[in-house]
Amino acid sequence: MDNDRNMIWKPNVTVAAVIEQNGRYLLVEEETSQGLALNQPAGHLDPGESIIAGAIRETLEETACSFQPSFLLGIYHWHSVASNTTFLRFAFSGTVTGHDPARKLDAGIIRTVWLTPDEIAATASRHRSPMVMQCVLDHLSGRQHPLTILTYYEQEK
Repeated sequence: MDNDRNMIWKPNVTVAAVIEQNGRYLLVEEETSQGLALNQPAGHLDPGESIIAGAIRETLEETACSFQPSFLLGIYHWHSVASNTTFLRFAFSGTVTGHDPARKLDAGIIRTVWLTPDEIAATASRHRSPMVMQCVLDHLSGRQHPLTILTYYEQEK
């Protein structure tokens, strides 16, 4: 048997918020090992956290905006050759319900920006992953899945 088959493989589960207001999408500019990149507010799911709660938390930490998810936009599977890491991204769309300008943004987040789809497409070389543009395109196409598609079981104590 091949040694690679004996290894336990686990993808990184991430959550993202795709937020549109007045034809512009909320993105973050963040420091990465490959330089500055653009991404939706996104990050890794924490242990014991529901997928929806993770998206709300990550949005607050990276943008200082309170996020209310309305629907699941999609689930995205991407393998980064650069880091040899596989990601499963749960992307949500919804609305900003508040902003705390005094809140400090997560380490590595330089700033938030609101860009049009054309501006996002024009910066494709700076996207953190191909999922950035795909999420915008899926949102523009009207893709929506109800939040009830997700089931969360509390951790046993």
